[in-house]
This record gives sequence, C-alpha cells and structure tokens, in this order.
Amino acid sequence: KNFFEPKSIAVIGASRNPRKPGNIILKNLVEMQYAGNIFAVNKKAVEVLGKKSYLSIKDIQEQVDLAIIATPANTVHGLLEECALKKINDVLVISGGFSEAGNEKEEEKIRDLIKKKKLNVLGVNCLGIFDSYSNLDTIFNPREKMERPKKGGISVLCQSGAVGSVILDVMAKENYGLRRFISYGNATGLDESDFIDYLGKDEKTKVICLYIEGIQNGEKFLEVCKK
Repeated sequence: KNFFEPKSIAVIGASRNPRKPGNIILKNLVEMQYAGNIFAVNKKAVEVLGKKSYLSIKDIQEQVDLAIIATPANTVHGLLEECALKKINDVLVISGGFSEAGNEKEEEKIRDLIKKKKLNVLGVNCLGIFDSYSNLDTIFNPREKMERPKKGGISVLCQSGAVGSVILDVMAKENYGLRRFISYGNATGLDESDFIDYLGKDEKTKVICLYIEGIQNGEKFLEVCKK
C-alpha cells in the first residue's frame, strides 16, 4: 500500500536540474498536489522546487512511508542501507546502470542487502509508478511530454520503461481509463508476481495488462495468475 498511497514520500536525488529524473519526479508530485508530505533530499541544495531540501534521508525527523531513489548506480547500495536504518521498508529505485548495463555485481550486492534487511524494493532501473486515483505520479517523463491517462479500471504492469511510456501515451490519446501503472524494471526485489497478487485484490482494478521480458519465478507466477 505504501507504494500507491503513502502518507509521506522522500525523493532522494531531488535535483534542481529540470532534465534530471529527481527533479521531474518531485515536480510531478508537487503539480499533481499529492496529498501526503513530500520531502526533497539533495546534499548540495537547501531548497528544491519550493520544498526544503535535506542533506540526507537520516535528517528527516518525520516518518517516511516511501523513499524514491533517483541517483547514480554506485550510490544506491549505501542509500538503501540508510533507508533500512531509518526504518523505511518500501523503496522505489529509479536508478539504472545495473545488470542491464553489464553491472551484475552491483545489482547482486543490492539483492543481498534487500534480503538481509527485508526491504520491499521496486526496481532497480524502472520508470516509476502512476496511480490515477491517489494522484501519485513518480514517472520521470515530464507531463508536458507524455500524457497521463484518465481514471479507469485497467492496471498495467510493465517491465520496460520505454514500452511503458508508449502504453501510457496511447492510453491517454485513445481515452482508456487507468487504475495503476507499475514499471518494475530489473525486479531486483519485488517481482511481477508480487504485483499481480496485489492488483488482483484491488477492487478498482478490473483488468491487469502485463508486458514482461522475463519471469523471475515460474511456479510463483503461474500460481498467482491462476488465482
């Protein structure tokens, strides 16, 4: 639930550069007037897009339900450790540059940390999440360049960020109604079966559309889909 309806969100890597994913994600959350608390984390800024900026996730005194990491690949492991220390169990990792770029070793380190600290991690290397009902928009494509669909009953689970962007754009232009869009990238932590299971229990989801490039666990996938 914290991935779709968090009461507080921290954007780690909330850049002042309008071309950076961390800036676009923060801008989308602010412009969509997301109801929860939004914290910007940037060790080189005191303020980003009108939000006070914290040097580290550890400096935020309030509870954070969802952390979004949009920083270079070599920083992700350390940031996940900080999230674990801060008792933030749900983390969305936008950052790429792992196994998809030949950096399997770094991704394996992150996978081991996820298991050790029992974190719920969506990603790495993903486009983000969009929930049309809660106004949660963590997709790092600017809204002026990629339309968002209207509210509806279709939930989309997509491994490819590039394909996901096209699906969202087509859905908006063809007037299809969206419940939730989930880009899950490399499935380093949570996989397609975890989200199919979750969406299957969601009353507003009437149809689940999948674009999958590889199943993490075949038996688990078949069991969940049978349900």
